[in-house]
Amino acid sequence: MSLSPLPIDLPYAKDSAMNDLPLPLPPADRKTAGQALQDSLVDLLDLSSNAKQAHWNLRGPGFRSLHLHLDEIVETTRAFADDVAERASALGVSPDGRPVTVAARGPRPFPPGPITVAEALEVFATLYGALIPRMRGRISDTGTADPVTQDLLISVTAALEKQYWMLRAEDPAYDGA
Repeated sequence: MSLSPLPIDLPYAKDSAMNDLPLPLPPADRKTAGQALQDSLVDLLDLSSNAKQAHWNLRGPGFRSLHLHLDEIVETTRAFADDVAERASALGVSPDGRPVTVAARGPRPFPPGPITVAEALEVFATLYGALIPRMRGRISDTGTADPVTQDLLISVTAALEKQYWMLRAEDPAYDGA
C-alpha cells in the first residue's frame, strides 16, 4: 500500500513578535523539510497507535515476547514522533498530529479485535514494509533542503529498520534474508 504525501497546506507560524526572528531555512527548503516531517509524524503516530492496538488484543503462543516488543515499538515511535514534531516547530512549521489528521491517511491494514501473534507479525511486516521506503524517500528529499532534518530522518529510519528486523526474526519462517 503506497501512501502519497498528505494533501495539506503546511501551516507556518502566525505573525507574532517571535516571528520577527529569522527562520533557519529559506521558504522552499522549509516547505520540503516541513512536508517530510509532517508525513513522518503522521506515519509514526499511526504506527504507534497500531502497535498499542495489537498490544491490547494480542493472543496465543509467543504472546509475551511480542507483547513486550510492541511496548518498545510504541515507546520508540512516540519519542521519535516528538522529535520530528519539535524539528518541524523549530523550522516554523506547525506540526499536526491530531487523530483526524492521522485518520485522513486512509484505512490501515490492521484488524479490529483479538489478533494472534502470527497475524500481528504479518500485519506489522506489511506496515514496516510500506513505511521504511517512504522514510527513505524523505531522507532523499531532504538531503539538499535540510541536512539536519535528513539526519533526524536517518536516525528514525535506522530504528524502524531495526524494529522491522526484530519483528521478522520472531517469525519461525524467517531465514534472515
